[in-house]
Amino acid sequence: MKVLLISLGCDKNLVDSEFILGLFAGAGYEITDTEEEADVIVINTCCFINDAKEESIETIIEMAGYKESGVCRCLVVCGCLAQRYHNEIIAEMPEVDIIIGTTSYEDIIGAIDEYIEGSDNDKEVKLKSIDYLPSQNLDRVFSTGVEYSYLKIAEGCDKKCTYCIIPYIRGKYRSVPMEQLIKQAEYLAECGVRELIIVAQDTTLYGVDLYGEKKLPELLSHLCEIEGIQWIRLLYAYPEDVTEELADTIVNNEKICRYIDMPIQHASDRILKHMGRRTGRSEITDRINMLRNRVPGIAIRTTLITGFPGETEEDHHILKNFIKDIRFDRLGVFKYSAEENTPAEKFEGQVPPEIMDRRYDELMSIQQDIAFEMAKDKIGKEYQAIIEGELPGEDVYVARTESDAPEIDGCVFIPRIAEYITGDIVTVKITEAKGYDLIGEII
Repeated sequence: MKVLLISLGCDKNLVDSEFILGLFAGAGYEITDTEEEADVIVINTCCFINDAKEESIETIIEMAGYKESGVCRCLVVCGCLAQRYHNEIIAEMPEVDIIIGTTSYEDIIGAIDEYIEGSDNDKEVKLKSIDYLPSQNLDRVFSTGVEYSYLKIAEGCDKKCTYCIIPYIRGKYRSVPMEQLIKQAEYLAECGVRELIIVAQDTTLYGVDLYGEKKLPELLSHLCEIEGIQWIRLLYAYPEDVTEELADTIVNNEKICRYIDMPIQHASDRILKHMGRRTGRSEITDRINMLRNRVPGIAIRTTLITGFPGETEEDHHILKNFIKDIRFDRLGVFKYSAEENTPAEKFEGQVPPEIMDRRYDELMSIQQDIAFEMAKDKIGKEYQAIIEGELPGEDVYVARTESDAPEIDGCVFIPRIAEYITGDIVTVKITEAKGYDLIGEII
């Protein structure tokens, strides 16, 4: 049979999707990207914010149509939406045949077999405890291309920020045993992956539940020893656990990109407290200064939330000034989304959408000016860059420097004067800056 898998949401969800595809490949399924010819359609859903929830529901409805117009015999919904709203899916979406929770994807082949072979075709619902940790001793089918791949080092979260639903659908923080991660990374390297991107809800907490202490620096050091891996990139490092030891690990290992994603969410101490965050503006500033002092040239990316309940113009002004003072290399902004059953949903002072939109525009405008200035400052300088492919119909390579994570940051466009393949790392001299992106030449 042929299977189509649609992966929605974050890169951590994508890792689950690749493991699911590996299970299908191991069971003899043919993987297709065409809805019309798929016998089985799987949607790995997201419901982190309202927009993600709506996208998941719309995708389910769209794919349900192929049970009539295509050859689809089985529609499977898995992931966060399935975990959080399985009762609603059962009641309101009769087209869905199988529901798989966030920790139950290892059961997907058996569930499909049971459904297709069953005489009454009752819905199959597979929901393990959200605190169960699926094994990573599984093969994966890549959806990113071989130049990079994500390594999810932990599942769940213990932070319980007041706006976030993740602990309620992904469970408590569970680190993947180090030996499983090393084995998985070795497998990825054997498959040709050049860049490992380390992800989790909170990467900096890695190991504390298994080993009684934080083990991220040790894990990174082991990963650096794997032959074939050339870059290692760190995402989702919470500021309270960004230590001098971690900074020294980055600077002392050439394979680790001088790049860190450190979500701070806000700069007003009052708002940070209401968010349930564990650091204030002073501590965040100290971490950033420490990183820049100990790791020269490090690119720091962050994410912010605007329009959090109770956010005043003064809080917004504090955040604007913080962005101007710190000058983040990369920055993204989310508009606050009230998630049901989170504490923040019931907070007073919900910010009207039009005010939220204005504040979002102001923050992004400030960051745009900073980013464009930083891009111009790179003209004439040399960087390592990884080739991602070519522009269709043009003799131009698309690449990324170590300051750029795939999908979310900028690119370097390089005239094709020699033959390279995806995953090659070259030295590039920047000749021009166009907005967030750069133009360079291979030297």
